[in-house]
Amino acid sequence: MNDVHDSTRNRIAAASLTAMPGPEPEEGPRAFGFEQIADCGSMRVVGLRLKPGQTVPEHRNAIPVALIVTGGRLQFDDGAQSGEVGVGEMLLINPGERHTYRADVATSAYLVFAGLPGVRSRTWTLRRKK
Repeated sequence: MNDVHDSTRNRIAAASLTAMPGPEPEEGPRAFGFEQIADCGSMRVVGLRLKPGQTVPEHRNAIPVALIVTGGRLQFDDGAQSGEVGVGEMLLINPGERHTYRADVATSAYLVFAGLPGVRSRTWTLRRKK
């Protein structure tokens, strides 16, 4: 696989985030677990947990997304290039880019959605487990 590393995608060290606990998997029909962690209106943080072999189907987002791997690793593919994103690395995905990712091992990550259209910023709210 090619290294996912060019002007439109950047990996940076995110070591301080790897100490954060990963999201809990959801029960039910979803093939993978999503959990909203925080929401401040124009920015949202979502936890993602994939079991080995699970794939997030190809899709695109209207806004920039930062994907931060906190455990395991993800295989990323946007049709033009592919690569691996490991623990402590962050992948920036531009608006409108089609992409998919797959976990070969149990993987947890945070997705940061910034600049949600038509939404004003507000004070952060943190969702805590009960």
